Amino acid sequence: MTTMAVAHPSGREGGGRKDGQDRNGRALDAMNLFLADVRDGLGPYLAIYLVAVRGPTHGWNEATAGLVMTIAGIAGLLATTPAGALIDRVHAKRAVLVTAAVLVTLASVSLPFVGGFAAVTATQSLAAAAAAVFAPGIAAVSLGIVGPRAFTRRVGRNEAFNHAGNAVAAALAGLLAWKFGPVVVFWLMGGLAALSIAAILRLDGTAIDHAAARGCGDDEVQDDARPPQSLRQLLIGTPALGIFAITCFLFHLSNAAMLPSVGQLLAREVGSAQATSLVAACIVGAQLVMVPVAILMGKFADRWGHRPVLLVGLAVLALRGVLYTLSNAPGWLLFVQLLDGVGAGIFGALLPVIVAAITRGTGRFNVAQGAVATVQGLGGAFSTTLAGAVIVWGGYSAAFLTLAVIAAGGLALVALKMPETSEGLGPQPVR
Repeated sequence: MTTMAVAHPSGREGGGRKDGQDRNGRALDAMNLFLADVRDGLGPYLAIYLVAVRGPTHGWNEATAGLVMTIAGIAGLLATTPAGALIDRVHAKRAVLVTAAVLVTLASVSLPFVGGFAAVTATQSLAAAAAAVFAPGIAAVSLGIVGPRAFTRRVGRNEAFNHAGNAVAAALAGLLAWKFGPVVVFWLMGGLAALSIAAILRLDGTAIDHAAARGCGDDEVQDDARPPQSLRQLLIGTPALGIFAITCFLFHLSNAAMLPSVGQLLAREVGSAQATSLVAACIVGAQLVMVPVAILMGKFADRWGHRPVLLVGLAVLALRGVLYTLSNAPGWLLFVQLLDGVGAGIFGALLPVIVAAITRGTGRFNVAQGAVATVQGLGGAFSTTLAGAVIVWGGYSAAFLTLAVIAAGGLALVALKMPETSEGLGPQPVR
């Protein structure tokens, strides 16, 4: 079959204007900065709010809070594969991202006004489902603007701004919660969502090559209206994708419950207001570590190899689970949480890169990314329920050790089965 080169709207081919590239690069930076807190939802603050603020009057405990987070997580994971397919199909990617930001914010700021289990579960499930479009949407826009050979560096930059945004938002949440109480976190999210929408609208939609954004190679043209392959077809044709999806499942089954469990432990030890500020400090510390980790991944992951870097991330996660059991002192818990910056920083930067490498040339990047995110989200959804049940049954140390063992299982899987996926990828300047 004869293929032909395509003049990319952003100017990768055909001498596009540098000022347009710079504008889109800055818009991507701002999108990742302001969407950081919106795309992750309320996270550990939800556990603190439900257990420490609602618990005394509405009967919430670690197990019921964990169940809400699990149900919301399941709603989100059910939406991830359709979200990837949607991003593959539509050209109005900016409109999809704006709509999702509005829905997540409305669902989150309504929480102080709803009290029952069903209402809280419904709002958080809506937020999780809407947020499912952020990861494939941002990745697709980035790939469509810079192309596959500069994608690793662009993802590293995206993640660096994402983590910086999380750090700033967490610092503001901690300061404001100390002065006004945990409920202020909900209003902070609303302000960040408004800024994120402005950043999305600043992006030039005509600069996105929608064929490249769904995973076509630089020199390959495919029918952009053709429906994506099914998950079954993707797994049969790319076994590495299935192995990587299981690895992500184990990583998030281990990792997702660690910080919420630390937050619940701190709420029991020092009270809700101080616990919110301490959790914010944990998030700030970890996010600040993630910034240089993401930059390093963007610059060197293709050179070092994806597989050895994944092994480092899983080893650090297992170590973190063990270290949490050594002390309940807030200072120690904050120190151990810094290790999340290494493990989660590696996985956050490499997930779209590895999926893009595995599916390169298929035109099915976003639906594959959605499928991996579905499996990953399943691990994260069950993590909080698993940890909450173990805490009620055997205490916090037993829960942290259980999570560490799960991480060790992921380490063994990558060491024995995961192929290297970085071959053929060369560094190019990021745009």
